Amino acid sequence: MFFLCFMLMIVLPLFFIGIILFGAFVIVPCAFIFASWYMRIKERKLQRRKREGTNVAFFHPYANAGGGGERVLWVAIKALLARYPDTNIFIYTVETAEPQTILDKAQNQFNVKVEPEKITFIRLSMKKVIEAKSYPYFTLILQSLGSMILGMEAFMKLNPDVYIDTTGFAFTYPIFRYMAQCPVGCYTHYPTITAAMTRRVKHRIVAHNNSSVIARNPVFTWLKVLYYKLFGWLYGWMGRCADVVMVNGTWTEDHVNDLWNVPFSTYRVYPPCEVTELKQLRSLVKDSDPIRILSVGQFRPEKDHPLMLQAMYELRNLLVKNEMLWNKIKLVLVGGCRNAEDEERVQNLKDLAKHLALEDNVQFVVNAPYARLLQLYQTSSIALHAMWNEHFGISVVECMAAGLVTIAHRSGGPLADIIETSAGSRTGFLAAEPDEYARAILEVIALPSDERKRIIEAARASVDRFSTMEFEKAFLRAAEPLMRID
Repeated sequence: MFFLCFMLMIVLPLFFIGIILFGAFVIVPCAFIFASWYMRIKERKLQRRKREGTNVAFFHPYANAGGGGERVLWVAIKALLARYPDTNIFIYTVETAEPQTILDKAQNQFNVKVEPEKITFIRLSMKKVIEAKSYPYFTLILQSLGSMILGMEAFMKLNPDVYIDTTGFAFTYPIFRYMAQCPVGCYTHYPTITAAMTRRVKHRIVAHNNSSVIARNPVFTWLKVLYYKLFGWLYGWMGRCADVVMVNGTWTEDHVNDLWNVPFSTYRVYPPCEVTELKQLRSLVKDSDPIRILSVGQFRPEKDHPLMLQAMYELRNLLVKNEMLWNKIKLVLVGGCRNAEDEERVQNLKDLAKHLALEDNVQFVVNAPYARLLQLYQTSSIALHAMWNEHFGISVVECMAAGLVTIAHRSGGPLADIIETSAGSRTGFLAAEPDEYARAILEVIALPSDERKRIIEAARASVDRFSTMEFEKAFLRAAEPLMRID
């Protein structure tokens, strides 16, 4: 005991002296070096900003994809340039298309025109590090870590004055907050992880992100739930590195607040929907025309196009004694293909339609230009949307604005923000299972003309809050703190 006390009397003082010396000769000098480096970066940026204007960089690897996220990107850029004309816009992207080709697609597909003089694309070469197909296992964490690698490449190629992520790669935020020393903003369409995803795994439900092998095995399920919880904690820490957080609706806001816990810097900014022009469209459907059911959405697994085909299969069973009506019904699947995987997915859907004997009642329209989409809106009478926990649902809003009676999934944005199903104020229908969708389609087909007209008018009146003009005002209001750079 005496020996132990004697050792403690010697070791403890030496230990504390070592800590003091380490702090004096390592930590303090490093802190001075970091502070000096920080001030030099600030000074250089300030001098360049006075000469050339503010450099705002958007992190959007697939800037040419043609989905709702890309519409947000281009409308946000257009709004920023209108408010801050001296701003220089940079876009971090893995796209290889020519700049003018990308800008032309934005104009043709979204009716958004931006001047090329103020847009510079920063080409990133490490595309594979953010592709889900590169990680058959532990996709969430590995893809997120891959985004950090891509974020480092972006930072090395351009150190911006303001960084805005519009794709949800939260793991890039610390790089630009601490290394680039610039304010960080983000527009979050869909949280990378949610409590609902964890519950699905815990309840052993097979889904596109939970294979049957894991769902059948209780040990694998427990390990995956633990993995999701650990990832959720890490994702929350990364998200809190953003100075301004914009979310696209109530559902996303609730989940982001649960994970990131930054309610005072979180703003609900509904995505821009092209409602003004669509509300002016007049239906060209005649009684003798086919009953077209329109689905608009990229051919991605989460959009759940197979559920729509299963709904059509159930609908055929309900109409087994009314073949004439069944032959009039056509499901038109309109969507963009980003890559070879999406094209393969379309082929698989065609094979499924053939397997279900639906090939005569299903049509695929891939990468349709905006003019073609307008034509389809005018010649269709019903809209279908099947994604579970759709973060918002731009296509749902636009179908409603175009005068289509819309049936969407009873979850996410359509349930929380878009569709009202109460008697007397109905703006659409909600369903979850294939048979529910089938019955809803039949109910819409059987609607009396005055009831159908009332639903369409109520739906069109409800979508003004999702207009491009409202998005621009809300986006600029939220982004203002980012642009007030000292």
